[in-house]
Amino acid sequence: MSWLFGLNRGAAPGGGGDAAPPGTGTGAGSGAGLSLPPTPGGGSGGAGDRQTPKDKWSNFDPTGLERAAKAARELDASRHAKDALSLAQMQEQTLQLEQQAKLKEYEAAIEQLKNEQIRVQAEERRKTLNEETKQHQARAQYQDKLARQRYDEQMKQQQLANEENLRKQEESVQKQEAMRRGECFVQLLREYLPGAFPPVGQHVGEPGVCSSEECLLGASPHVPSVWENLGTAGMLFGEGFRAFVTDWDKVTATVAGLTLLAVGVYSAKNATAVAGRYIEARLGKPSLVRETSRITVLEALKHPIKVGKRLTSKAQDALEGVVLSPQLEARVRDIAIATRNTKKNKSLYRNILMYGPPGTGKTLFAKKLAVHSGMDYAIMTGGDVAPMGREGVTAMHKLFDWANTSRRGLLLFVDEADAFLRKRATEKISEDLRATLNAFLHRTGQHSNKFMLVLASNQPEQFDWAINDRIDEMVNFDLPQLEERER
Repeated sequence: MSWLFGLNRGAAPGGGGDAAPPGTGTGAGSGAGLSLPPTPGGGSGGAGDRQTPKDKWSNFDPTGLERAAKAARELDASRHAKDALSLAQMQEQTLQLEQQAKLKEYEAAIEQLKNEQIRVQAEERRKTLNEETKQHQARAQYQDKLARQRYDEQMKQQQLANEENLRKQEESVQKQEAMRRGECFVQLLREYLPGAFPPVGQHVGEPGVCSSEECLLGASPHVPSVWENLGTAGMLFGEGFRAFVTDWDKVTATVAGLTLLAVGVYSAKNATAVAGRYIEARLGKPSLVRETSRITVLEALKHPIKVGKRLTSKAQDALEGVVLSPQLEARVRDIAIATRNTKKNKSLYRNILMYGPPGTGKTLFAKKLAVHSGMDYAIMTGGDVAPMGREGVTAMHKLFDWANTSRRGLLLFVDEADAFLRKRATEKISEDLRATLNAFLHRTGQHSNKFMLVLASNQPEQFDWAINDRIDEMVNFDLPQLEERER
């Protein structure tokens, strides 16, 4: 739009007026509408002619301003003026937004560079700290190693010094012991051979007198040499041994005597062990038994009156003092009668399982059943088996050995039997308890005429499957109703 303001008039289309002279300097790169003074030696007036200087505004062309004003009026009168202005503003805003976006991008890139620099510095610092830590650890380990080596060297030196002191002490003790033995030997020789040593008033060095060392070495003419005495003793021992070996009667008698002595010692030892086990089985009470009516020698000595009353007492009713329902009472009475007849007929006892809630009279009925049948009873608890551990198997065998020695018959009542008679396949039990259960099953595999097994449990479903084969009767003890309680 430079032609509106009079710039580049020579290039304006249809421009009226004169064209600028070539020497005025308004060429393509000037960008100004003002004429410059003519250069020397050139101009429109001819070569070598100088024109008079004029005012700087004399060559100003006002037509450019007129054209600009006319174009402005046309632009204002155009119906697209506002759109053009809005478009120009939008373009300007777009350029500004682009510049702002680029500026933000530049700021984000700078921030990212800063963050990256911080990260790199932190990583370098971390590596430095790790390396310093490694160096400190290596230095500490090396110092600890040196300290251990110094300590080991000190201990070795101290041990060597202690061994040297001990060796010196042993040598000193050996010398003192040798001197003491020499003096004792001299005293013995002085007592048994008084002629070999001078009397108390004489001294060593006189004629016929020797010192203690000379006496020990046999230097005195009155004392025989020690080696000669030892040789004489060895000769006598060899002659005696040769005489003993050549006499077969003495050898046979000696061998027979030693053999009989060994047999006697071995027999006495085993007989004592067997007798101890027999006495323990007969008189002692197993560790698993908590209560028993079986009379022992110790109990008879402690309570003679009580034992006498028990021996002279008559048979009692098996249901005396036991509160049961009529159906249950009839069933347990049949069991009591069958047990009493089993004792009389010397038949095999039947094993019973009594289950039900606590406090229904299971233990009381077991005691009454034993007294009614003329049997002894022994009460054990299943909870005492698990704490015994490896000793449980031995204790179980001792219990049944003790039960088999009863002459009247024994009712073995196992309370809370489910504590150790659990299922071996599903329950998690220890190996010791499993071994104890196997020992129990082994000893109860067959019915016996010596003892009757009565199990009591609140949860019979927890029993091992093999226990079912040992049970002949199962009795459910329920809680008594109001009628039974009033009765």
